[in-house]
Amino acid sequence: MPIPTENVGSLPRPQVLQQAYVDYEAGKITLKDLVKAQDAAAKDSISRMEQTGQELVTDGEQRASSFATYPITDTLGGTGLVANMKPDGQYFAIFDDGHHRQLPRLVKGPFRYKTFAYDNFKLSKPYATKPMKQAVIAPSMMYLTYPLIGEVEGYPKNQFVKDLVSECVKDIRGCFAAGAKRVSIDFTEGRLAAKNDTRNPWTGAQLLKTFIDLNNQVLVNFTAEQRKDIGVHTCPGGDCDSVHSYDVDYHELLPSLFQINAGYFLIQLASEKDKEKVYKEIGHTIRKDADGVKQVAFIGVVNPLDPKIETPEQIRDDLVTASKYIAIDQLGATDDCGFSPFSIDVKPKHGSPDFARDIAFQKIANRIKGVELASKILGM
Repeated sequence: MPIPTENVGSLPRPQVLQQAYVDYEAGKITLKDLVKAQDAAAKDSISRMEQTGQELVTDGEQRASSFATYPITDTLGGTGLVANMKPDGQYFAIFDDGHHRQLPRLVKGPFRYKTFAYDNFKLSKPYATKPMKQAVIAPSMMYLTYPLIGEVEGYPKNQFVKDLVSECVKDIRGCFAAGAKRVSIDFTEGRLAAKNDTRNPWTGAQLLKTFIDLNNQVLVNFTAEQRKDIGVHTCPGGDCDSVHSYDVDYHELLPSLFQINAGYFLIQLASEKDKEKVYKEIGHTIRKDADGVKQVAFIGVVNPLDPKIETPEQIRDDLVTASKYIAIDQLGATDDCGFSPFSIDVKPKHGSPDFARDIAFQKIANRIKGVELASKILGM
């Protein structure tokens, strides 16, 4: 069996779809018009991903406002925000180029999803001829919509957490029920939790253990056999070709990351400065038995933030080097991050989102070829 490989989730939205989001926000088009643009982008995404040779495909999250807020709002600007939230919550992240992304704030219970990932999956599945995966947001991200200090009146935090976990479980179950072969949980806030950015108070609140526990509260609802196909994605962020926590040493996250009882992990590594250091730590800390499931580390071999296309040979070499430290039966390959986790992203280093989209499919195709080369060398 060759080295397993899959993408994280998102692809750059084409310029026409990004404009549709802007126009919908401004009231110039209807929701029906926006959905029509999403349909076209999702169909194109699936078709082009299948052409790369990727056996497990996605729609590139073309229907999501962002990887983080799809359950609670239609757009990044807040159109369609659930009634019991306000748009003035804390920053999710402040990126190295100076821009930020802000979360809504819960002002009244109960916490409920408006849109589930499986709703979007069902709309896109008819376009696919190959099996599909689906990404969902981690409960730890939605945890940040509740005030850090104090409580929402009439809605204590313990009840919020109970409702939060329930909604996340429902999201994952619904994806599998709709036909998803794999589901990965976006957990980019894991590395950011160790940053301690004074401009962004939650990052200094030592929440990593809380985040790990929240994810495990979700995963305990699934059998070991089901958890083989539930993954966790972590990275130092990726938005407008910038990052939010690249300066945080992976050592601050990795010993804790594998305490999440998921079956596999999608880990940014192509853009890491000292890859072998991280490969070695993964090999030392990944578990053979995580509550009944053997964990697999899908290492990043493609950098979505850099327009330079990695060659199959470069990808091959990274995987062969990683195999010196990570057991072959626990090694996989992926992209560092979603190619465009937010619905509005001009991809400045690429020049345009349409060019970035073309580059993304070339990178994915080369990842597939590189995995084939490495698999042969490793006798898989």
